[in-house]
Amino acid sequence: MNRHITLGECAVLIRDTVLPSEVEKDTIYIGLQHIQEGSLILNGHGYADDVTSQKNHFQKGDILFGKLRPYFRKVIRAPFNGICSTDIWVVRPSSKNICLEFLYYLMASQEFIEFATLGSEGTRMPRAKWEHVSRFEIRLPNLAEQQAIAHFLCSLDDKIELNGRMNKTLEEMARVLFKSWFVDFDPVRAKIEGRWQPGQSLPGLPAEHYDLFPDRLCTSELGEIPQSWQVKEVGDLTTVVGGTTPSTKQPLFWVGGHHFWATPKDLSSLATPILLETNRKLTDDGLAKISSGLLPCGTVLMSSRAPIGYLAISEIPVAINQGFIAMLPHEGISNLFLMFWCDIQQPAIIAQANGSTFLEINKRNFRRINIVKPELSVIQAFDNTVRPLYERMKSNEMQNKILENLRDEMLPKLLSGKIRIPDWKSDDPRSDR
Repeated sequence: MNRHITLGECAVLIRDTVLPSEVEKDTIYIGLQHIQEGSLILNGHGYADDVTSQKNHFQKGDILFGKLRPYFRKVIRAPFNGICSTDIWVVRPSSKNICLEFLYYLMASQEFIEFATLGSEGTRMPRAKWEHVSRFEIRLPNLAEQQAIAHFLCSLDDKIELNGRMNKTLEEMARVLFKSWFVDFDPVRAKIEGRWQPGQSLPGLPAEHYDLFPDRLCTSELGEIPQSWQVKEVGDLTTVVGGTTPSTKQPLFWVGGHHFWATPKDLSSLATPILLETNRKLTDDGLAKISSGLLPCGTVLMSSRAPIGYLAISEIPVAINQGFIAMLPHEGISNLFLMFWCDIQQPAIIAQANGSTFLEINKRNFRRINIVKPELSVIQAFDNTVRPLYERMKSNEMQNKILENLRDEMLPKLLSGKIRIPDWKSDDPRSDR
């Protein structure tokens, strides 16, 4: 039997504050920056030793809801004990008749987010008010139905989380190989030291790649580098362009837009460095205001300010704002090679930045940064090795988008009772109805 109650009747706001100095230094800390916007994913954490002011204590399983700018939909379930920002609510069910996971998805629903946003206080930094959201009315089914709804939605999130973990592993594998080949020069050193012989395969060094690498190092302005490799400027390997923001006061540039337009914020929320969509889109008239136009799929994007270093490869034709350096690789240069070079060389890139309000690196300074250019055959071998990893990452990310859309589409229907779990033919949430 269903009944209607308020959030305040089924949820409790936990007010257990603590100073970071009062807990162990390695206690995990979660700030708003660690919760991925809109997708219900935790993408990082800090430690108590990193922060100073008063924080909220939370326990594994608690609902963590970002009350600052609630429209960002920063909501997760805590996967461990720790402390969090005071701009994050810690919420628990009020009784055993309330399923924790059901309450979590309720607070993650778009209807609740909109209600919380409507009652926010503050203009520039609006914060949701517990007194307001406590009045949010919900349909509360019996406990068994709550659990069934939660089980269905959790199964989707479990798959999303699994794909995310897999992508982190795949990305790290590619990063380790890049560092081995192009920073530490392990293949060359292995040949010099006699650890790699013709016809022999070593970890990360297949026998078929033996002849691609030289067997000695030579001096250069960047230190020792493999013989026959060159020191070049980044601008010799890629065309570097920037973007702009068409006037936001001109509806002609935005309303009904169909061209993807990226800002660094679109990259900041990515769990995987692959851009598949953007928050805003431009019309033809808006796109005409951007001299770099629509950049092709495969373009490497790096935020150039506030902060420097968000990275992604765009898998959509995209226009960009002024907060980017976009790289279009020259013939023979892998975009994966460029992306991982930017990732590992962040200190060198930031060293070329300037600015009084915030650091920014301009296109001219970026183009002049020195880079070790291997033989093109080595770059191609690297691309051939890591491209399958990247394609798997892209496939996982595309699947996650489908699963997230399905979850968010089904969520309000399940909560309202418009769709009942018994209507589904299979326990598999991806089955056809």
